[in-house]
Amino acid sequence: MTETARPAPADAVTAMVDHVLTLAATWPNWDGTLARVDDRVYTPHKAIRRVADHLIDHLAELEARLAGEQPRPDHWHASGITTEADLAPFTPQDLDEARSRLTRLARIWANRLDALSDDQLDDSPGDGWTFREIARHLEGSTYYADAVGDLS
Repeated sequence: MTETARPAPADAVTAMVDHVLTLAATWPNWDGTLARVDDRVYTPHKAIRRVADHLIDHLAELEARLAGEQPRPDHWHASGITTEADLAPFTPQDLDEARSRLTRLARIWANRLDALSDDQLDDSPGDGWTFREIARHLEGSTYYADAVGDLS
């Protein structure tokens, strides 16, 4: 697919969050069975945690680079651990919280990416992926939600 045929970077991030939340809407049905994908274990709470952490981590990177700073390294354990909180039932209230958290993060991303010129998206300051590439990378956060899947 050519770049012109792909969604704008902001749309890529918001579409990813929409996909995650569509699956999450089925997670109050979760029966506690752990989803084993690759060499990891996933649960509804862990999927939401990973998507949010991924958005926060790369947003902090983007903002630091725009400010001329070195991004701070993250020290999260990522999907390598499953916490007690990850094992909790996923309730309708948890879904409401996830919707609020992830839609706000997606809007912050969309607003920030939409404010950047094509040159800034493709010739981003500092080391690492361009900001356009980071947005495309974030699309892959659907992995965590897809690991849990549709529990309708």
